[in-house]
Amino acid sequence: MKATFHFPAVPVKDIPGSAPMDDSKKHRPVILVVDDESVIADTLSQILTSSGYAAMPVYDAEEALETALLMPPEMLISDVMLPGMSGIDLAIKMRRIFPDCRILLFSGQAATGNLVISAARAGNQFPLLTTPCC
Repeated sequence: MKATFHFPAVPVKDIPGSAPMDDSKKHRPVILVVDDESVIADTLSQILTSSGYAAMPVYDAEEALETALLMPPEMLISDVMLPGMSGIDLAIKMRRIFPDCRILLFSGQAATGNLVISAARAGNQFPLLTTPCC
């Protein structure tokens, strides 16, 4: 039996438009989006960019740190499970380097909740969004 999905319709007038690229006087907050699945990082970055943010997708924690040093972000959105350095370790390093950077972690794996709890016990509290979130 085929599953039927019903998605709510959003009026075109309610869809955020692209931010004007030639308006150099308008501040666009920088958001660093980190996920080893490029389709997730790229898609979320496109959504944020079309909503007026300067979003940059990166695909691992080391690249995120290098990018942040070149262009400090106002927000980090990162998957918890990354190759090499975890998203939690990345968040801890980002908070040390950029104390005003807001951090949001996400994960589709239930086990990562324990990692976030362990980090909180060590004094590093980060909000965790479990995916899929929609």
